[in-house]
Amino acid sequence: MILSGRLSAKLAVLCMALSAVAAVTVVTAPSAHAADPVAINIVDVAGNLQLTQKAFEAFKAKYPQLVSNITFTNAPAPQLPGKIKAMQAAGRSDIDLVLTGTDALAAGIEQKLWMKLLPDQAAAFPGVLDKYAPGPRKMQDVAQGYGIEVTYMPAGPLIEYNPAKVTDPPKTPEQLLAWCKAHPDKLIYARPANSGPGRTFLMGLPYVLGDKNPQDPINGWDKTWAFLKQLNDCIPYYPGGTSAVMKELGEGSRDMTVTVTGWDINPRALGLVPAEYKVQAFDNMTWVNDAHYMVIPNGVPKEKLDVLYKMMNFMLEPAQQAMTFDDGYFYPGPAVKGVTIESAPTKSQDVIKKYGRPEYAQLLADRPHVVPLNAAAMVAAFQKWDREIGAQKSK
Repeated sequence: MILSGRLSAKLAVLCMALSAVAAVTVVTAPSAHAADPVAINIVDVAGNLQLTQKAFEAFKAKYPQLVSNITFTNAPAPQLPGKIKAMQAAGRSDIDLVLTGTDALAAGIEQKLWMKLLPDQAAAFPGVLDKYAPGPRKMQDVAQGYGIEVTYMPAGPLIEYNPAKVTDPPKTPEQLLAWCKAHPDKLIYARPANSGPGRTFLMGLPYVLGDKNPQDPINGWDKTWAFLKQLNDCIPYYPGGTSAVMKELGEGSRDMTVTVTGWDINPRALGLVPAEYKVQAFDNMTWVNDAHYMVIPNGVPKEKLDVLYKMMNFMLEPAQQAMTFDDGYFYPGPAVKGVTIESAPTKSQDVIKKYGRPEYAQLLADRPHVVPLNAAAMVAAFQKWDREIGAQKSK
């Protein structure tokens, strides 16, 4: 009986000790095993990395405990949706974040490729909608909650030309058509589905021509489609992207193209297009604004999502937004309130001072602004252009 009592006492002490160890283990385990940093794969189909790559790298440098590596890849916008759709069908998640313009944004929304961020994940983006300046705020609505706007440009459409070859630049679509017919093969523009200037021209024409519904490319653009078919007769071909257009313009094989503010400033700053080339707006133009967005493909794992949300918020901080003035590529660039050229890097300030257009400020103030087509209408417009215009001369 005495032995039994002593054994029971020892067992009781042992159980208490084990319980204490277990309690300590439960309390200390989570903090002792923090989540490993993740590798992030970013694909850019808008040229946005020119504006934002340094900021993404700054996030990695600031949070090494969250991000082990960031891979940056560029891809053509029209090819990305098909690639992501195949990836998702195979149950793979190779792309974590996409930087896109309204083109692949729209295609991805139509094909249900993107994760719905707002309002579904609103807690991860506190006060995000209040951060945007008025113009960018309207562009954020274009994303329909599937993307977070990171850069902004009141785009165009504008005409860019060689003043040594074009002494009387066109101020109306009718004058543009007449000039093109008189100078065949000297006007060129890129396929709208993969070109900011191309799609801005496409979406801006219904306003200039007075079509019955500029937001309905199928039933409301009779004048626009008729005009583009006439213009087609004097255009040699449609390059697959804007860079090829600017190369031909700069080399002198073409004398005129359509452009937007950023594609006017940046190629001249880089020396691809002569600095003395000029721009002309249509007399009754309406600005069709543009933006770049951060979107997340469906299927990205949870441990990466938390890091991506933090990264996306970081990209909207004033210091990172100031970097987006860059060399004028997406002029002006910043989407959030209160970020002025004075806060940009010195190099950016010098570029804008030298290659910016004094007339832009007045044009931006005087002419109305609209958002682009919604996703379904934009996809329809691209398909109709590809089928009825581009298919005739694509190369």
